[in-house]
Amino acid sequence: MKQKIRILIAEDHLIARLGVTSIINTQQDMTVVATAVNGQQAVVSYREKKPDVALIDLRLPIMSGLEAASAIHLEFPDSRLIALSTYDGDGIVRRALAAGMRAYLTKDVRHEELLKTIRAVHAGETCFPAALLNLPSPQLSVREIEVLELVVEGLSNKQIAHRLRIAETTAKNHVKSILGKLNAQDRTQAATVAIQRGLVALG
Repeated sequence: MKQKIRILIAEDHLIARLGVTSIINTQQDMTVVATAVNGQQAVVSYREKKPDVALIDLRLPIMSGLEAASAIHLEFPDSRLIALSTYDGDGIVRRALAAGMRAYLTKDVRHEELLKTIRAVHAGETCFPAALLNLPSPQLSVREIEVLELVVEGLSNKQIAHRLRIAETTAKNHVKSILGKLNAQDRTQAATVAIQRGLVALG
């Protein structure tokens, strides 16, 4: 009998975790061997169980999914990791790729696509949306990313200046530069674009 694909699921939301587990365990060629509710637990569980494939939610507590994936990939270069995310922006997809993940799925993925991706990654394939990876990435500086994260939090130029210990005019100039690079009309649109494209880390 053909050996089943052994899978680890790292997902902090109970309903989502149970749902994915249920879908996988109904398949004759797959079985869930471990689950984790935070990134730290995902790394430990991977080390203990050495699954064939791991599904990792990017927004995990304690240690993010990206950090967990990076740690796993560093220790196990042949690891087959699949990112699960609410967002489908090119920035977050690129970060998942850089963290060693081999596929990227949004949480509204159809069951058939989820199972197809697990099998493909297990077979050594990568499954990233080419259209997203081919999008030009705005060249934001490290400081601009810091400012953008605070814009997403809803801080004013004065508050950003205070938080980063820079002049208010400098903060204003950074925001102006960010709006230009993101082709955004205002701060709200810039924040929306940043979240959609995964340019800033969320929670």
